[in-house]
Amino acid sequence: MRDFDEPDEGELSVSAPKTWATGAPAVVHALKYALGQTSPKRTALTLLNINQAKGFDCPGCAWPEPAPGQRHRNEYCENGAKHISDEATSHRVTAEFFRQHSVDELSRRSDYWLNQQGRLTEPMVLREGATHYEPIGWDEALDLLAGELRALDHPDEALFYTSGRLANEPAFLLQLFARAFGTNNLPDCSNMCHESSGSALGESLGIGKGSVSLDDLYDSDLVFVVGQNPGTNHPRMLSALEETKRRGGQVVAVNPLPEAGLLRFKHPQKARGVIGRGTDIADQFLQIRPGGDLALFQALNLLLLEAEDKEPGTVLDREFIEAHTTGYDAFAEQLRATTSWDAVLQATGLSRDEIEQVHERVLNSRSVIVCWAMGLTQHKHGVPTIREVVNFLLLRGNIGRPGAGVCPVRGHSNVQGDRTMGIWERMPQAFMDRLGKEFRFTAPTKHGLDSVDSIRAMRDGRAKLFVGVAGNFVRATPDSDATERALRNCRLTAHISTKLNRSHAVCGRTALILPTLGRSDRDVQAGGEQFMTVEDSMSEVHATRGRLAPASEHLLSEVSIITRLARRVLGSRPGIPWADFEADYDLIRDRIAQVVEGFADFNERVRQPGGFRLPNPVNERVFRTPSGKAVFTVNDFTMLEAPEGHLVLQTLRSHDQWNTVPYAMDDRYRGIKGGRRVVLVNPADLADLGLTEGGLVDLVSIWSDGSERRAESFRLVGYPTPPGSAAAYYPETNVLVPLDSVADISNTPTSKAVIVRLERARERATA
Repeated sequence: MRDFDEPDEGELSVSAPKTWATGAPAVVHALKYALGQTSPKRTALTLLNINQAKGFDCPGCAWPEPAPGQRHRNEYCENGAKHISDEATSHRVTAEFFRQHSVDELSRRSDYWLNQQGRLTEPMVLREGATHYEPIGWDEALDLLAGELRALDHPDEALFYTSGRLANEPAFLLQLFARAFGTNNLPDCSNMCHESSGSALGESLGIGKGSVSLDDLYDSDLVFVVGQNPGTNHPRMLSALEETKRRGGQVVAVNPLPEAGLLRFKHPQKARGVIGRGTDIADQFLQIRPGGDLALFQALNLLLLEAEDKEPGTVLDREFIEAHTTGYDAFAEQLRATTSWDAVLQATGLSRDEIEQVHERVLNSRSVIVCWAMGLTQHKHGVPTIREVVNFLLLRGNIGRPGAGVCPVRGHSNVQGDRTMGIWERMPQAFMDRLGKEFRFTAPTKHGLDSVDSIRAMRDGRAKLFVGVAGNFVRATPDSDATERALRNCRLTAHISTKLNRSHAVCGRTALILPTLGRSDRDVQAGGEQFMTVEDSMSEVHATRGRLAPASEHLLSEVSIITRLARRVLGSRPGIPWADFEADYDLIRDRIAQVVEGFADFNERVRQPGGFRLPNPVNERVFRTPSGKAVFTVNDFTMLEAPEGHLVLQTLRSHDQWNTVPYAMDDRYRGIKGGRRVVLVNPADLADLGLTEGGLVDLVSIWSDGSERRAESFRLVGYPTPPGSAAAYYPETNVLVPLDSVADISNTPTSKAVIVRLERARERATA
């Protein structure tokens, strides 16, 4: 057990934001963190196997690796090295730890402190009325969980949540178990990040995935990087963008904050990145106001229509539009009739000259890719924004050909693979039919609950049992107070986890912690040593093999936990060979090949170095929409406005953070050291509001229903945000986002568009 002091938020220091990312400092920080977690030998073994063809996939982001012969021996980034070192830590959480710390005490500890205690080592139970977790044997723990599942009045009273850390094989088994049990309640982390992408792409292109490969990115004439920060969230993307630049392509960055990695990148594995100045990534940076991206792409689309009017047949790809799309006339008519340049400039905060410069780059580019992340998805109008991005690409035929396409960048290692395996509350009926036929049962047809609706169901007593497989549900979700009350309303909560997090301290009447193997741990079953598979953001499926000795002899793999639970709950019905699946993961892959499209000969193909790429019909210009064509959509103009005296707040990660887990209290690239409860505000806005940098404020969010939410004690930091906007870290600010503030269609929380006022903390205290 490792008992850290809580970090001191009072020692904050602020310096100017960095103008470049990575280089030698990234290597030093990664090694320092790794050696603080474990021995030099274990660090070397870990780092030499991460993202290698015969090693294990980084459990961090879903950015793809180059082909096996083209990979660097150190094919990882600073955050990937920290993430795998965090998992491979030598520190342990034992039964003694839980004897010393009550659940109430754990609930008052920081995310940083909880994570730093180390790996979980044995099953634990919090019995009804108890104050401390205590050890429990695996058989008793699984019997307890199975008994509670069988005692439910209806299978829909159970929820099975996953994060993107779960590999393909256990993900397939989890959804199989849930559906054989009788429910489609399979909420996942994608509900809270890229659900807007899936909704928009599914409607307009017929499939909710990206269409590009690394080679496409390298060879593109123009790459848009919109609403994302590669330098922190997926740093290896910077290596790919550097290659784009080397081959003559250009990059346009669109983001509210000037992110260091998109300004200049110093590749730590190349001389120019260590002793040289590195590579300027963005040829043009558009500092857009939060939520202004829809207006930007509508303006670009209008400019393309007007350019075609001036020189017919030279701008738009008329042949592609006529042969492969529908809805063009309605789209063009609405855009011409309703687009106002005054409104566009107000919504974006950009000048017309800036937008027209981008337009000229587009006209001079034969191939264009648009990449995006949660800066687009987590808005009320997130789905229309991404549909407008697709309109932009369709106009010049930038779909289904080399160097062009859509590129939603996923933030967790196998979140896309989990969805492919069936982790979705609304899987297509064709998938459900194949699943039922393969395993001889009738899969439920009623759609299940996503993450937001799951919280509502627990709150209202309609869901009574929560099973979380990987992840940190409490800290990943919006409306923190409502989420915690909802979970505490359950009869039982159970978490299959590698490390301690706040979700373990927010318990139902009974709670279980079921510790599992990590991505880097060896997995030995009755059939011998096993491997699993993952799918990255670009539909590449490859093997991942743990190399380290497990953190404890008491750990079970996720496959073992799911199959043993399923046998207890379902018995011999239906005819699913759960015990065989646990012994030999090849048998799972054989059945995946029968159910999941694109996985024929799965076992053979995934054993090839680097695995294989799933087919994407969009790249053959086959669109699985009702019309059989790509769809131009009509999207109403939307502008996010804050009342006088208020700001638009976006939530974001610090550099030393992965998802909900901070690895330090710093944000090196933004110049923040020693604190996370900070709010970044434009100095001019501070002056207008009568506030002073360094002052302490509460963030108070306001909503259309008249409700307010408060996050207390944030330090003001003057920062180059767009006028009228602010930024602060999550999960500390999740409390500000109501459960009902979600994107239209996708139900994704609107964490990038929070209207707040800043109240001096001392005024509140004396009021």
